[in-house]
Amino acid sequence: MTKDMVEVLLTAEEISSKISEIAERIMNDYAGKNPVFIGVLKGSFVFMADLMRKINLYCDIDFMAVSSYGNKSETTGAVKITKDLEQDIENRDVIVVEDILDSGLTLNYLMGYLKSRKPLSVRLCTLLDKPARRKVSIIPDYKGFDIPDAFVVGYGLDYAERYRNLPYIGVLKPEIYKE
Repeated sequence: MTKDMVEVLLTAEEISSKISEIAERIMNDYAGKNPVFIGVLKGSFVFMADLMRKINLYCDIDFMAVSSYGNKSETTGAVKITKDLEQDIENRDVIVVEDILDSGLTLNYLMGYLKSRKPLSVRLCTLLDKPARRKVSIIPDYKGFDIPDAFVVGYGLDYAERYRNLPYIGVLKPEIYKE
């Protein structure tokens, strides 16, 4: 799989260090509280697992599956919830955990959807932020890295369900995803 990369953008060590920083900020912000972490499947599962292991707070977790990409490299803009929450978030502090904030269309929709369920608060935590691709105004409360406008995979991020298991984040060669 490494042969399919233009370059390694972020190493496993860089990612781990940044997640420790994010976890510290969250623990400071939510000291004495019991937040609900909501992972956005499938991409966030690796990031969320590593983040949760570094969070020393009482907390709950849940997952949602939301799609706007399918097997494409560009968002379709149409958001579809394919798995909803299993628990009630009314009067709870919610932290949405996502792998990448790209156009913002999916997360903007999801944040509004979650706010309609009357939580105390909803914050966004993303490992990667790609501001050059933003189509709506959305700013993460917690973020790991700003990245360039490149197609990245690894560490949970995929192209057509491949590359999620890479321990780093790499830039995929364009010939792999061009249709």
